Formats: sequence, C-alpha cells, structure tokens
Amino acid sequence: MTKIPLKFRSVSQIVGSEKLGLLVLVDEQEQSQLAIPCDPAMLQQFELRMMNVPIKHLLLPEVLWQVISSQTDMQFEILITDIIEEQYRAILYNTETLEPVAIRASDAVLLSFIGNVPLYIEEKLMKRQSVPYRRSSMGVAMPLNAISSKMLEEALDKAVKDENYELASHLRDEMRRRKLL
Repeated sequence: MTKIPLKFRSVSQIVGSEKLGLLVLVDEQEQSQLAIPCDPAMLQQFELRMMNVPIKHLLLPEVLWQVISSQTDMQFEILITDIIEEQYRAILYNTETLEPVAIRASDAVLLSFIGNVPLYIEEKLMKRQSVPYRRSSMGVAMPLNAISSKMLEEALDKAVKDENYELASHLRDEMRRRKLL
C-alpha cells in the first residue's frame, strides 16, 4: 500500500448550508486536494486555532496532546483508508506497535493540525477522491460520494430553484446511484 502525505490547507463553509463545512487537505506538491466534510462544531474548533485565541493551549485536545507527548515517547500517524456511506474512514496508528484506533476523519485532521501528527491517505483513494488544487480558487470542489444524502437533496432543490439544470442532472444521477429517487 502506498501512502500519500497530506497537509491541512484551509477550512471552508458550504454556501447555503450552515450545517456543513469542509476541511481542505492538499498533497505535498499542492497539485491535488481532498475535502473532508465536517460539522459546525468542528468548524468552530478550527476557527479557534486559526484565529490563535489566547486560551487555545487550555482546550481539551491541546491539553491531552501535551500530556501524551510529554509523558510518553509514542509516535503516531494517521491514515485515511476509505469512504463508506459518504464518510471518510481514518485510523490513528502507533508507529511502533502498529496498533490501530479508528477516529472520525475531521477529528483526525484536527489532531494532525494540533500535534503535527503525520497525515496520509491511501494512494488509490486519493486518486479516486481528489480534485486538482488551485491556490487562488474561490470555491472547493468535492466528489458527490462524500456528500450526505440529505445534503444532496438540499443541493438538488437549490439547483432546480436556481435553474442550474446541469448541476441538478449530476445530483439526480448520484441520488439514483444511491437509490434515493
């Protein structure tokens, strides 16, 4: 299995949805990007850290990471392994014992961001799920299979309302693939 290193690039909110955000990750060469959906609570967690609030060192993830890194010599890495039912699957590994612990993908990105834990994705998954990265782009593209069924329905309604029939057609095709229509 080949692993592709990822790094956190930015956080974005999906236009028209206060219920979902995106964590944008890029490969080392900044050629490809992957968007990990996240909830509003995770968006807030990243905003606190990106705004560099004075109390961030007192927040639970930072405190727990400080305890782990100061009281053990364990080393970790995170691997995004799959996408199942519109959710990325991630595993936190102890690099010595290779003991795996499942972790929510958005939490894995936060842990990587806080503790500088190496973050990887399986090469085949990256090729299947990534889109070209454009530094100056105002929007974030993401594969439809990473969007929840409810969000697909909302996006279809909005596309029809906005008379964006090409997008509506793509969304309808994905919903049929999932047997939602």
